[in-house]
Amino acid sequence: MKRRTFIKASAALAAAATLPGCGSPAAETTAAVAQKLTNLRTAHIGIGNMGLEDLKAVASHGKVIVTALCDVDSNYLEAASKLFPEAKTFKDYRVMLTEMADEVDAVIVSTPDHTHAPASMKAMEMGKPVYCQKPLTHHVSEARAMRKLAEEKGLTTQMGIQVHSFYDYKLATLLIQSGIVGKVKRVHAWSPKNWGYDGEAPTGTDPVPDTLDWNLWLGTSAERPYKAEVYHPGNWRKLVDYGCGTLGDMGVHIFDTPYNALALDVPETITTNCRPPNDFGFPENNVVTYTFPATEYTTDGFQWVWYDGPGAPAGDNEELMLPEGETLPEQGALFIGTEGTLLLPHFMELPRKMVDGKYVDISAEIAAVEKEHNMPEPVRDYASESPKHYHQFVDACLGEGEVTAPFSYAARLTETILLGTIAGRFPGETLHWDNATARFREEKANALLDAPYRKF
Repeated sequence: MKRRTFIKASAALAAAATLPGCGSPAAETTAAVAQKLTNLRTAHIGIGNMGLEDLKAVASHGKVIVTALCDVDSNYLEAASKLFPEAKTFKDYRVMLTEMADEVDAVIVSTPDHTHAPASMKAMEMGKPVYCQKPLTHHVSEARAMRKLAEEKGLTTQMGIQVHSFYDYKLATLLIQSGIVGKVKRVHAWSPKNWGYDGEAPTGTDPVPDTLDWNLWLGTSAERPYKAEVYHPGNWRKLVDYGCGTLGDMGVHIFDTPYNALALDVPETITTNCRPPNDFGFPENNVVTYTFPATEYTTDGFQWVWYDGPGAPAGDNEELMLPEGETLPEQGALFIGTEGTLLLPHFMELPRKMVDGKYVDISAEIAAVEKEHNMPEPVRDYASESPKHYHQFVDACLGEGEVTAPFSYAARLTETILLGTIAGRFPGETLHWDNATARFREEKANALLDAPYRKF
């Protein structure tokens, strides 16, 4: 079925769903349900690799009870079950959500990208708060549907961009909004990671391991033969049917702070320079140029340039030069302002300001921002910082505080990222995006906003 058909069906199901374990109508918000909860019972969909880290981080909250675990790979399921032996195990998230409806208060989705929306929508239809890994969805149409359903049902939601809650990134956001470099006219952002594949699509088929349910791994995506070490584990990020390339992996993290700090919405134009599409893997090197409507923190004609792949960013752009021949950090962003430039490495480093090719001391500006916003003593240790974003979601589900990356924000950021991956299918061409209609001016690109859902 087409995703738009799925979305309509989801809306219909949402109208009839009931909240689990509370005997309450589906329209009841997370806030209302939270008043009845003393602990949060969680179900986890996708518990391998990053999913296992998500599971451990959520479970480290003192009020979390891990109730259900789901994965299509029995090896991952076995490993997680040893950590949480009381949790019931499943390989099909649809079965889990149905059978555990009265025993689950919130759902964490950590699957490959192509299953983010189907699993999250199913959970939200049942009135469940959802924490979903980044990027929020695999297709633009799904991002808009996720945002709409979450808002209609008043659910607590959070996207898994953990650095959004880190001190250094919050500090950089406040510094930019304080005008430390004036109005920003351009952002450069980069990552040399290579979640692309320039080779040929594989041929033939391999035996499916006994530990893997290949049909459930494919989920709503098109059926194809299994090939060992091509899709699972891990390599799916490189492939257009399952992942979102480097832009959808590291781009979400590195975009997040500039996107948030500059109060951006979705772009007006997108141009990607890369190799011609092969309809199987994402290009290994991309330069994506976005233009956005101006905000109070940007100049008119604001531009954003993203570089990824081995050696990124390449070229001799003077705006990418650091003082005294210093090399750029491996990953990061530069805010080019009317009154200087701010360098924000990724991650766990303080931002640095440059004026006329020299670094300037901003310790006074940092102290002023910390005092104005009552920021606690900074913690710059990954192990200490990591649980914050997850615990924020748990606390919000229990009626304590608010999330900072809800789907209302995450869907717009994800849409921006996905528009860049779509532009990569038309290298060198400028695509024009209409926010109001969620359509490209270039009709040929609109086919990539959506894709069929396979019945499985």
